[in-house]
Amino acid sequence: MDSTALRDLLVSWAKINSGSHNFPGLDRMRAALAAEFATLPGATIEHLALANTPARALRIRLRPDAAKQILLSGHYDTVYGADDAFQTCTLLDEHTLRGPGVADMKGGLVVILAALRTFENSPHAARLGYELLLTPDEEIGSGGSGALFAAAGASGRFALALVFEPARPNGDLVRSRKGTGNFVATCRGRAAHAASPTRAGRNAIAALAEFLVAAHRVPDELPGVMLNIGSIRGGGAATNVVPDFAEALLDVRITRTADREPLLARLRELAVPINAREGFRLEVTGSFNRPPKECVPAEEAAFAAWQQSARELGLAPLAWVHAGGASDGNNLSAAGLPNLDGLGPIGDRLHSPDEFVHLPSLAGRAQIASRFFTKFAAGEIALPAK
Repeated sequence: MDSTALRDLLVSWAKINSGSHNFPGLDRMRAALAAEFATLPGATIEHLALANTPARALRIRLRPDAAKQILLSGHYDTVYGADDAFQTCTLLDEHTLRGPGVADMKGGLVVILAALRTFENSPHAARLGYELLLTPDEEIGSGGSGALFAAAGASGRFALALVFEPARPNGDLVRSRKGTGNFVATCRGRAAHAASPTRAGRNAIAALAEFLVAAHRVPDELPGVMLNIGSIRGGGAATNVVPDFAEALLDVRITRTADREPLLARLRELAVPINAREGFRLEVTGSFNRPPKECVPAEEAAFAAWQQSARELGLAPLAWVHAGGASDGNNLSAAGLPNLDGLGPIGDRLHSPDEFVHLPSLAGRAQIASRFFTKFAAGEIALPAK
């Protein structure tokens, strides 16, 4: 694999702003991807309309009639909008490239392409078919593309999915991921003059603050749960009015599906003493948009084979860890499709103007993926039943 060519391809893709809401930029990025993946001999490419967004996904298939099938997953949207100041790439040294999306996850897309190009020269390539889903909305929750992953899992066609999100900064893969949810705590009180001698008002901001202080301690009570109070609003411009409304947005994350009900029950419990007071009403609404990705036996076996592929190439040993952030690996797990995640290049400072990728890992991770494909096609990897 030509490391310079991989770097140059990544730079060209990173220069295309494809923030999740920049639809013209997403279209340009999709066209660039389609042109590169069309070089795979025999590949068919579809541009798929999605619900909830004008952006489209790419579906690339090769040998759909082969007995063995795997699904490859990647996203081409980034968190950097069209007006973001972070728009260019900088070579910090011969091994480090800083740029928007170079790790998350345009670098992962380069890894996929390089791995498939190498694999297509394998004598076993004809025995393995694959489908590649490249989606435009992962960074905002996969609201449109989630249905594609659900359909892939329901189809029963695939033995395994591979997700090319970036590896951890030390090179580790992702064993499991927290599930994520967005909730709103809304408190209603009673407006009154702030100087009313009858104290007729019911201060919604004060009551919500009481709830939030208690909610902030929930992660200490429930291991594996995370809760972040992301924003608060309430009241109005006049400070001489007792505010009758306040609202807070909560980001919550759980390690296991079994954590869901205890967390929701605890939040409801914290609202009880406030709702018991005359004139107040506090409600918590919302839902989980991605369930947890929990490790299953098929993933354990696949990871062992991934480790073996790295060893055979003389590359650094691989480990895997639990990650707090979600990915489309969560959606694939929810669809019943075992998957390995974090297979992309090594990088860090994701979602910041200092995002960077370790350039040698582009070729290294592509070599591991290609070898895994070859071993899988040759029948050297056995996965337990789902």
